[in-house]
Amino acid sequence: MSFREYAFVASVGVLMKIAVIGTGYVGLVVGACLADLGNSVKCVDVNTEKIELLRSGKSPIFEPGLDELLERNIREGRISFTTSTAEAVKEAEIVFIAVGTPQSQNGKADLSHVKSAAEEIAKAMNGEKVIVNKSTVPVGTGSLVEEIIKKHYKGRFHVVSNPEFLREGSAINDFLKPDRIVIGSSNEEARKTMEELYRPLGAKMLFTSIESAELIKYGSNALLATKISFINEIARLCDRANADISEVATGIGLDKRIGPHFLRAGCGWGGSCFPKDVKALVFMGEEHGVELKIPRAADEANMEQKLEPVRKLKAKLSSLEGKRIALLGLSFKPNTDDMREAPSVEIANALRKEKAKIVAFDPVAMEEAGKKMPWLETAGSAYEALEGADAMILVTEWNEFKELDFERVKKVMNNPLVIDGRNIYSRKQLEESGFEYEGIGK
Repeated sequence: MSFREYAFVASVGVLMKIAVIGTGYVGLVVGACLADLGNSVKCVDVNTEKIELLRSGKSPIFEPGLDELLERNIREGRISFTTSTAEAVKEAEIVFIAVGTPQSQNGKADLSHVKSAAEEIAKAMNGEKVIVNKSTVPVGTGSLVEEIIKKHYKGRFHVVSNPEFLREGSAINDFLKPDRIVIGSSNEEARKTMEELYRPLGAKMLFTSIESAELIKYGSNALLATKISFINEIARLCDRANADISEVATGIGLDKRIGPHFLRAGCGWGGSCFPKDVKALVFMGEEHGVELKIPRAADEANMEQKLEPVRKLKAKLSSLEGKRIALLGLSFKPNTDDMREAPSVEIANALRKEKAKIVAFDPVAMEEAGKKMPWLETAGSAYEALEGADAMILVTEWNEFKELDFERVKKVMNNPLVIDGRNIYSRKQLEESGFEYEGIGK
């Protein structure tokens, strides 16, 4: 069956057969959501333990709603898991590459997993297929994947760039209700196949060259990261100039050309995307002879911002040696257990250097935190962490931290000092309750 014929029958309800190489954050969410749309999906990973866990309907990552999605689609027979790339590829018409592209020491994206996946796919090819780069990859990766496949397979195939825009904590909703779907390809049949795949979502589709699609993801993340770094620097100025960053950000965001999103000051950004992608974009610029000063500055400003709560704490307590400091929140953002580039790591390490006694609590990231900071003392609840504390630093704005019983908090703390790293509390209310309060830019 040709791809043109396949696109036609897909539009009238024939299921698409899909292979997803990689069951990390992106691959697993993409596979589960595509299965939930009625497609037949087979996910591949080399980790046998992970595959067995997935077959039982459990996710190896924390993402709201993902376990339920997996259980439903396993029960309905729409998704399955294997360690055999050949098995998945031979059965599929569309093959997604969703492997990790970790950051090298110089900032360059490490494409070793992408290259390995492309080679394995090529060796298993048994007919015309669409190969989709879902991983975040630098410009030129589509051509690289095509070259690798051509070395091992002489038949027809098509490479597509289809970057993901999933936010941890809301990834399923982001996939099913996207702002846009970007499809980069030079082949009309492949474009139509991807259009049919995503048609049920009813989202705006942007068709571009492969190179443009690859750059859209990096450009998007770098711009959002820059916006946050900018407002954080304005917050530092607010602290010195006796202004309130909440008011300033609101006034800036009311300009329709700017908008209110990503103008919340805090103690820096982290996670698996922004830090890695900004550095990779800077390196990409260097490779092409372009100095990207603004993304580089955004990254540098963010590294400084992560330590702003510690600077505020030292200004209040002078010496931190022997002081008990409660950290509330460890993951880089709420609704995830992801600790990659989390501000909490920089904060905890800085406090440790000052010989402070650190006690931390996070609703879901305690296990991940233990891997990164095995020396960190953890508590069973926020109130347990705050018991006897000389100060509290709010690092991650989990909902359960927004509604703390501050009468109880004041009773258990040794010194009622709150460093609000995400500006979620009211200075007026806390000060009226007898707390010292320090926000970011407030």
